[in-house]
Amino acid sequence: MTVPRPQNRRVIKPREAPRSEFRPRGTVRRDAYTEMPGEVSTDMQAVSVKSRRGLDAFAFFVANLQTGFGPFLAVYFTQAQWTQSDIGFALTVGSLVSLLGQVPGGAFVDAVRSRRFAAGLSVVAISLSAFALAMWPSFLIVLLAMAAHSAASCILTPAIAAISIGLVGHHRAGERLGRNASFSALGNAVAAALMGACGYYLSNDAVFYLTAFLMVPTLIALSFIRPGAVPVQGRRAEEPEARPKEGALKAIVTNRALLCFAACMTLFFLANAAMLPLVGSMLTLRASETATALIAACIVVPQVVLAISGPAVGRAAEKWGRRPLLLIGFAALPIRGLLFAYTDSPELLVAIQVFDGISAAVFGVMVPLVVSDVTRGTGRFNLALGAVGTAMGIGAALSTSLAGIMADHLGSHSAFLGLAIVGLAGFALLALIMPETRRSEAV
Repeated sequence: MTVPRPQNRRVIKPREAPRSEFRPRGTVRRDAYTEMPGEVSTDMQAVSVKSRRGLDAFAFFVANLQTGFGPFLAVYFTQAQWTQSDIGFALTVGSLVSLLGQVPGGAFVDAVRSRRFAAGLSVVAISLSAFALAMWPSFLIVLLAMAAHSAASCILTPAIAAISIGLVGHHRAGERLGRNASFSALGNAVAAALMGACGYYLSNDAVFYLTAFLMVPTLIALSFIRPGAVPVQGRRAEEPEARPKEGALKAIVTNRALLCFAACMTLFFLANAAMLPLVGSMLTLRASETATALIAACIVVPQVVLAISGPAVGRAAEKWGRRPLLLIGFAALPIRGLLFAYTDSPELLVAIQVFDGISAAVFGVMVPLVVSDVTRGTGRFNLALGAVGTAMGIGAALSTSLAGIMADHLGSHSAFLGLAIVGLAGFALLALIMPETRRSEAV
C-alpha cells in the first residue's frame, strides 16, 4: 500500500555555518596584522624594512648622544677650573642615580603602553641635560643635569631592547640585538672622533652643544620605527605579550634563571670594570708621552671588534643557544687579566684589548636576550633587565675599590691576577648553575 506524501511539507536545509568555522585546522586567519606563510605583502615588507633601518639609525645616534657624557665631562669640568673633589662628586651623583634607577626605569617602560614614547622622552631629557651643561655650568645645574641624564639612560636602554624584540619577535631577537650592538659601536667611534675634533678646533663646551643637537636626527630615526605596522607573530609591534601577573619583587626573586644570571654578571663586572683603569695607570708609568694615544686605542679596539662581530654573535645565539656564547664571553675575561699581568709592552697591552671586544660583543647581545628568554610571557622584561643592570652596576662600583686596594698593597701584577681569579670564579659559576634559556620552538 502506498503512503501518500504530505503536500505542504517544508524541506529544512542545514544552516550554513560561517566560512571561518570550516577553516582547516592549522591554517592562519588573515587580518590586518598577520599574513599567510610566505605571503607577506609588499607594503608590509616595505614598512618592515623601513622600521628596521630606522632602528639601526636610532641605535647609532643614541650612541652618539651617550658618548658626550663620557670622558669629555672630566675635560670640560677641569677646563672650568673645578676641583677634583667637585668633579668626583658630580660623577658620583650620576653613577648613584644610574645604579638606583635601573629597576624603576625598567618598571616605567613596562608600565607605559608605547615604548617609542619612553625612548623619545629619554632622548629629549639627555639632550636637554647636555644643553644645560654647556649653557649653565654651575654646580647645582650640573648635578641636576647629571641626575637627569642618568635617569633617562635607565629608561632608554630597556626601551630600545623592548622595541627591538617587538619588531622582529623572540625567534629573531638575537640577530636584531646584534645589529643594535654593531651600530652602537659605530656610533661611539664616530661620535668620539667628531667630539674630539669639536673640542680641539672649537671649544670643550661645543661638545655638549653638538650632543644637544644630535637629538634632532635621533628623534627623526625614531619616527621611522612604525609600531603596529610590522607583522610579529600575529601581534602589533610593541604590543606587550602579557600584562604583569604578579608583584614586581616576586617576579624577580622567584625567577631562578634570572637570579643565576644576575649573580654571574655581578662577578663578571667585579672583575672587568677596573681592568682598563689599571691599564691606563700602567701605560702612564711606562710610556707617559704616548699614554693618551694608547689609552684611546685601548678604547677603540673593543669597539671595532664589537662592530664587526655583533651581528654574527646574534645569529650564533639563535643557532647554538645562549650558554655556549656566555661561556666564551666569560672565558675571555680571566685570559685578558692573565695577559695583562705578564705583559710589559705598551703595544701588546693595546692588542690584548681584543679580548675585551669579544666580551663586549657577547654581552651586548646576551644580556637583553637572556633576560627576554627568562621573563617571556610575564610582562616583566624591562623590570628584570633593570634588576640585572643594577647587579652589574654593583659589581662595577666595587671593582675599582677592590683593584685599588690590591694595587696599593700588592702591586699591579697581583691586582691583575686577583681580578683574573674573580673572573674565573664567574666563569665557573656560570658553567655550574646557569641553564640554557633558548627555547627550541620558534615562537
